[in-house]
Amino acid sequence: MAQQVVNPDEQVVLGEEIDHVRLITLNRPRQLNVISSKVVSLLAEYLEKWEKDDKAELVIIKGAGRAFSAGGDLKMFYDGRNSKDSCLEVVYRMYWLCYHIHTYKITQVALVNGISMGGGASLMVPMKFSVVTEKTVFATPEASIGFHTDCGFSHILSHLPGGLGEFLALTGARLNGKELVAAGLATHFVPSEKLPELEKRLISLNSGNKNAVKSAIEEFSVEVQLDEESVLNKKSIIDECFSKDTVEEIIKSFEAEASKEGNGWIGAVLKGLKRSSPAGLKITLRSIREGRKQTLLENLKKEFRLTMNILRTTISEDVYEGIRALTIDKDNAPKWNPPSHDKVDDEKVGLVFQPFKEDLELQIAEKEDNRWHGKYETTPYATSALTA
Repeated sequence: MAQQVVNPDEQVVLGEEIDHVRLITLNRPRQLNVISSKVVSLLAEYLEKWEKDDKAELVIIKGAGRAFSAGGDLKMFYDGRNSKDSCLEVVYRMYWLCYHIHTYKITQVALVNGISMGGGASLMVPMKFSVVTEKTVFATPEASIGFHTDCGFSHILSHLPGGLGEFLALTGARLNGKELVAAGLATHFVPSEKLPELEKRLISLNSGNKNAVKSAIEEFSVEVQLDEESVLNKKSIIDECFSKDTVEEIIKSFEAEASKEGNGWIGAVLKGLKRSSPAGLKITLRSIREGRKQTLLENLKKEFRLTMNILRTTISEDVYEGIRALTIDKDNAPKWNPPSHDKVDDEKVGLVFQPFKEDLELQIAEKEDNRWHGKYETTPYATSALTA
């Protein structure tokens, strides 16, 4: 595993059992609750234990401080760049966990008051109930740093209407709480000052009855009215541009729209798109498009392959250059290789999508009696030096 700056005495995830309610708090506020290997392991441990506990009926998850979760620990990946597959275990465990979050048998509520990005948002969007506030900020910005839209989002975004999924995945555009509800990526909008009271109400409910939980949340929620300038009000432009076949065609179409009166909002988005990793954009677009034809499980298996092949620099070292420019040197001046979209070979892009040997794929048991099987420690990765 890559080295992580984690205090061994620090409780990075808090798990509380209150009669029939279970409460998870992501507890790395100074690090914006980024997801480390320890966080993934503890989340999986709690969720498996509680799903098997007949007394547990309702699971609530929230973040300490001003973030719900800012996503994966990018420094962890960067620090492991020179050690082969240093982050394989945490990657495997995270995608395995994502499947169980999507298919969890107990009623879940996410209380999201702050940043919720990338892998962090994967702990929010799949929940039966996801409550957001005016402080919530969502984005899936992975493509911009040479990575890809992961943690189940190649499945989630691919099922959004029109070209919205491609737009969010390729541009990393941010959505606020109201927009998340309007887009169907969250279920309720509650003003932040009411969130502590809602949490107490849910705990006092002491039940996982979906109708009762929904009614309790609705006591505090307000109807969403989108701001006039919301990107969700630009649906016709997004659908027109982001339905194009290639990244180059998408950008060309977007440029044409930017020149029209009233489309000033496109400029900043387009600038970010052009600054992003060409390889990351092409991999992400293909992944989202494939996602529409794949099941959740197929998407997660694909994402595991993509992540490992990208971290192994199969076609490009952009992911490490992107992290360097964003979080290490913070110069925001990445030097991409390949440097432009026309230099990214589509056949080479196909290499990162190639299936692994069956026993080296993400192993997830779908049958009820063994659905928590397939853990990392039972794979060849943990027991030998095998690599895909």
